[in-house]
Amino acid sequence: MDERQPLTEGSLDEAANTFERLRPRLFGIAYRILGSVSEAEDVVQDVWPRWQGADRGAVRDPGAFLAKITTRLAINVAQSARVRREAYVGPWLPEPVDTSVDPQVGAERGEALEFAVLLILQKLNPVERAAYVLREAFGYAYDEIAGMLQLSQANTRQILSRARKRLSAERREPVEAARHRRLVEAFVAAARHGDVAALESVLSEDVVAYADGNGMRGVARVEIVGAGRVARVSAFTHRFFPGAEYGVAEANGLPGLLLVQDGVTVAVVSVTVGPDGIDGLYWVLAPDKLRAYERSARRPTGRPSSL
Repeated sequence: MDERQPLTEGSLDEAANTFERLRPRLFGIAYRILGSVSEAEDVVQDVWPRWQGADRGAVRDPGAFLAKITTRLAINVAQSARVRREAYVGPWLPEPVDTSVDPQVGAERGEALEFAVLLILQKLNPVERAAYVLREAFGYAYDEIAGMLQLSQANTRQILSRARKRLSAERREPVEAARHRRLVEAFVAAARHGDVAALESVLSEDVVAYADGNGMRGVARVEIVGAGRVARVSAFTHRFFPGAEYGVAEANGLPGLLLVQDGVTVAVVSVTVGPDGIDGLYWVLAPDKLRAYERSARRPTGRPSSL
């Protein structure tokens, strides 16, 4: 016999308030696992009916309960997304997220949010990704993560150890925030005027540029390497997007390049910086990803649309 209390308007209001309070954290978990604003939005939306129909009176920790549902759904999406991305035309890059509104995207710390780190995370399997995100970005205890992933604590620790080693082997050492911003601002100014020499002066010799256009005409489908080549391609953007406005905007916790043409975002460029200058440029040009970036600036804070 089902002994759950019947749903009332008051209990549903309480459930909605709890869900909305935790929504930024749920989005932050899903986004870091998936590297996609749109997929994370869908995951969070799918969590709501499960919370609505749950025996909430038996839930001791709503935050942990909802995080577990979010994590499991995100892992399922990540497993199916891998197949879809194999057919992607050109480099696949994460969808950038506007962090100027919510700097931590629901996390207490910015770990696993920077664009280049998200890209490395995609090389891990979905369970490794989830374990790393839950521990390093959201500070869950090992036993909590084990419960969310339905693994033993020993297995969870092993998975986290592998993920950390992979991240530490590939990620760059952070540079001073002020220096990062100065180089980005110099890059944006030079790109605005198509100044190849000025662009080359802020790039490291072995800089690599990636462009995600998913088959867009005129967009490189392979990585471009070397200061000279990257400078020339970057200078060409003012012809590729005539009349576009160039500006510095925050994406994934760091300043980058934002191009807006006729009021529509046409490019978001995330930038990594090393000891010798800008060493990585990640051009997101695919229209669906840019619309997701625009939506991320106004992530919902009211009730779920399904209410």
